[in-house]
Amino acid sequence: MSVDRTMTVYLSKRFLLNLAAVFGTCIALIFLIDSVENLRRAGNHDVGIGTVLLLSFYRLPSLTELVLPFAVLFAAMMTFLMLTKSLELVVARSVGMSVWQFCAPALIIALLVGIAATTLYNPLAADFKARHEALFAEAFGSYSTPFGFAGQSIWLRQDGVDGPSVLHANAASGDGQRLRSVTAIMFDGNGEFRERFEARSARLENGNWRLTNGWLIQPGMPPQFHQSYLLSTYLSKSQVAERLASAETISFWDLPEQIEIAQRAGLPAIQYKLQYQTLLARPLLLCAMVLIAATVSLRVFRFGNIGRMILGGVVAGFVLYVVSKLVGDFGTAGAVTPFAAAWTPPLVATLLGSTVLLYQEDG
Repeated sequence: MSVDRTMTVYLSKRFLLNLAAVFGTCIALIFLIDSVENLRRAGNHDVGIGTVLLLSFYRLPSLTELVLPFAVLFAAMMTFLMLTKSLELVVARSVGMSVWQFCAPALIIALLVGIAATTLYNPLAADFKARHEALFAEAFGSYSTPFGFAGQSIWLRQDGVDGPSVLHANAASGDGQRLRSVTAIMFDGNGEFRERFEARSARLENGNWRLTNGWLIQPGMPPQFHQSYLLSTYLSKSQVAERLASAETISFWDLPEQIEIAQRAGLPAIQYKLQYQTLLARPLLLCAMVLIAATVSLRVFRFGNIGRMILGGVVAGFVLYVVSKLVGDFGTAGAVTPFAAAWTPPLVATLLGSTVLLYQEDG
């Protein structure tokens, strides 16, 4: 076995072990913190420990998706720093290996991890997130996160056996079939106002919205309280999901179909397009994290300032994440295209990281 191949296998093993250790630590911490938060919330509700742990388990994949880029960053920094401190990279350089040769194993693994995270892990996270929203609503009578974007509410225009109506809600479950703080305004066949129902929540059933714990308000009559009130609808569960489903609860493989359905229905599909492009760009984002780690971790220890460079790498990784979210918000608002919003930050970070490495090694 050649020296290059031996070094490649060795570097790959070290990086994989460090990545597994960092990601596993993140999983344990997230599960613990989320369980404590759910236990605190359960103190005011009749919710058992089993439900609390199941809620944290269902939410775990979607949260760990967010920390995966940082796990790759820290794992790459650990790998390069350990090899630099033990002078193994100095020896590798002495036999003619370039910085690109001992960065290549980590880059390839990051690329493969990104592809697996998009195609395999994301569908699991999307399914578990939808289950978490449903179980959270059942346990606590509300939803863990509001639908869509902060500060926005939901409007749904529909028709049914009883005539047309408009539903307004403050929040919805991930699949859009449970609503909270609902106002239903019903009209007659001529489009004239007929009645209004203010409900605490609503759940979609076959051919009806079941409005619970609310007041029926009709012109010329005193308000009447109803524990349950049925509002007819021609919308099916799949049609409601098409209109209200959160992009985070839709699998990567289902997003293209969801985008096409939304466009045919004349509904905005920006959030679905942005989510799809973001998932496609994830492998490049992970590779950018490896390059950032390499720029701050390959300095020989006797040159000093290692702590400052490590801090710089951590800050650079967080800045890349914040910029990605900021540009994503621009994409959601329509200021830039979803493709540009998803691909620009990791592409720029990759080019900058490559440029810095070229300057450090060959400049």
